[in-house]
Amino acid sequence: MLKDSEDAYGHAMFDHFNGQGGYEITERDDGYFDVSSGPDLYFSEYKNWSDREKKVITHAEGRVLDIGCGAGRHSLYLQEHGHDVVAIDISPLAIRTCKLRGLKEAEVRSIAEIGPELGVFNTIIMFGNNFGLLQGYEQAKAYLRKFSTMTSDTARILAESRDPYQTDVPEHLEYHEFNRKRGRMAGQMRLRVHYKKYVTPWFDYLIVSKDEMQDIVSGTGWAINRFIEAKQGTYCVVIEKE
Repeated sequence: MLKDSEDAYGHAMFDHFNGQGGYEITERDDGYFDVSSGPDLYFSEYKNWSDREKKVITHAEGRVLDIGCGAGRHSLYLQEHGHDVVAIDISPLAIRTCKLRGLKEAEVRSIAEIGPELGVFNTIIMFGNNFGLLQGYEQAKAYLRKFSTMTSDTARILAESRDPYQTDVPEHLEYHEFNRKRGRMAGQMRLRVHYKKYVTPWFDYLIVSKDEMQDIVSGTGWAINRFIEAKQGTYCVVIEKE
């Protein structure tokens, strides 16, 4: 669990929920800083979702695990449409926000703490580029194998990522090379998030091309059914049990 002083993401979200707040700042381990697109996205209603999100959410079935639920927009939508949803996030204030918004089952839990005590799921969702929570190549394969043990025979994973190579920003291209030299995937970022006086611990976050995702999924008990593409390299994917 994040300490309150570390819950930058949650404080930004909770402030926004209460009509206040501003923008998170992301710091990468090469010294690159970026400003988030703002917390409005975490609270967006279905009518304002991207076309790829609207398409991929139709593949959700049965009991759903939402990994990295944020303010709960996807979980709330699925709950309203009759799904039994369990939402998890490492941020205590994100989970508090979800509950205040009416989400029935939401708990503070990291992806590493997912276990059989949560029960069996038919669908796992990882939206908002949350395929990145799988952290790295070997870690991703290990997590996918673990997911296989806690899901039904016909289960699916619905996820979102972004092709890191669709950029011409010199700092990003330099970071790709920086990663390769230290034996990491080009899109494997080391980040921390700042908001007001709050700063998260450093964490790994993985963005991958479709070919890289195919490679990661191979041999884990899952297979990619389809990609749902969008502009600027961001895409959703439907992954199904083999």
